[in-house]
Amino acid sequence: MNPLLELGKLGQSVWLDFMRRSLVTSGELKRLIDNDGIKGLTSNPTIFQKAVEGSEDYDDLFREWAPRGASAGEVFEALAIRDIGDAARVFRPVWEQTKHGDGYCSIEVSPTLAHDTKGSIVEAQRLWKKLGVQNVMIKIPGTVEGVPAVEQCVADGLNINITLLFSQDAYVAVAEAYIRGLEKRAARGEDVSRSTSVASFFVSRIDTLVEKTIASREKTATPQQRALFDEVQGKVAIANAKQAYQKYKKLFSGPRWEALAAKGAKTQRVLWASTGTKNPKYSDVLYIEELIGRDTVNTIPPATLDAFRDHGKVRPTLEQGLDEADAVMRKLEQAGISMKAVTDQLVEDGVKSFSESFEQLISAVGTRVKSGGGRK
Repeated sequence: MNPLLELGKLGQSVWLDFMRRSLVTSGELKRLIDNDGIKGLTSNPTIFQKAVEGSEDYDDLFREWAPRGASAGEVFEALAIRDIGDAARVFRPVWEQTKHGDGYCSIEVSPTLAHDTKGSIVEAQRLWKKLGVQNVMIKIPGTVEGVPAVEQCVADGLNINITLLFSQDAYVAVAEAYIRGLEKRAARGEDVSRSTSVASFFVSRIDTLVEKTIASREKTATPQQRALFDEVQGKVAIANAKQAYQKYKKLFSGPRWEALAAKGAKTQRVLWASTGTKNPKYSDVLYIEELIGRDTVNTIPPATLDAFRDHGKVRPTLEQGLDEADAVMRKLEQAGISMKAVTDQLVEDGVKSFSESFEQLISAVGTRVKSGGGRK
């Protein structure tokens, strides 16, 4: 049996962390849905940057827009709206079959708005209207400023994917924002049964930064600290994710949530993002195999998807080893590494990275439009 299909039997949905025009036009996306059970798709500025710079998929659009005098930003938006809209239409049967639980494609508000609440709300609403399809999600970063934007957009009936979540506190904040948004809709007598949201909790980047932190402190560390470093290295990301999932279970239970569930509301599932393995010392399917559990999503890049299809092992791991996960997080702090400092840095780095990718993307689009398509 295909391991990717087996994940579905344990209650986890597999989404594809990739977008390129030819994915749709070649029929590859439909094949992934039919053969591997892929149930959704995520994109971000880095993914689109690589798609534009690494392919000729968009030359027709660049030639079309070249004479119009449009800005590179306008051309990119047309490109992204076309791609995400077309992909969403391919996923429409999945959306219908899962009763609106899956079948979503995500598009991100400009990363330049990561610390702009009002700007994020306006941009999310504009993209939602422009796409005009129900099975899309608008991605908003899980920054402090993003939390009220999530609440407002959910209250307005938008499907929201909260991205760049690293800390458990940030996760709790956006989950509560989702619940408050639904409560506002319910209080107005509006339908909450079609509202869908995921909280994208980033994984592998945590281990990467912890490893760098350990390496920078190795020489000055005490023997006790070095021993603790050895015990936590390569384990923090999964431990953090397992603890976050336990918070998910608490948040979406009890009288407050049950009142919304009675009106048809769906929980805001945790979506594991950044699940490609960065360190070659670790298994190339580590962040898939160790985070398998009900009511979750794993958005997987193509190379990791291929690896898991080939040799992934499927078992319900997300709620196994919880005591060990707690111990890992305690030992990290005992070793003198602040998890808050790690996650704060990762949010800052993530916003910066996506902003830089966005700038490079717009520059690449502008260059290609001026040349009438084609790569130099």
